Amino acid sequence: SVSLTLAALSLGLWWTFDRSRSGLGLGFTIAVLATLITQLLVYNGVYQYTSPDFLYIRSWLPCIFFSGGVTVGN
Repeated sequence: SVSLTLAALSLGLWWTFDRSRSGLGLGFTIAVLATLITQLLVYNGVYQYTSPDFLYIRSWLPCIFFSGGVTVGN
């Protein structure tokens, strides 16, 4: 599925450009915090998805946040 492909690509991005434990930790931390904030915004009606598939959000969103964390952190 798309979410598993994006998860693999996100880890591949980290492996290719960073490979540090701190980069991996930063990516996971940003993915968790940003996903939590997004869920809170959607739950409170500030934002909405047309077809959420993981609680209130799209399942691929944490992968995008992880990749962004690795990219900015690097």
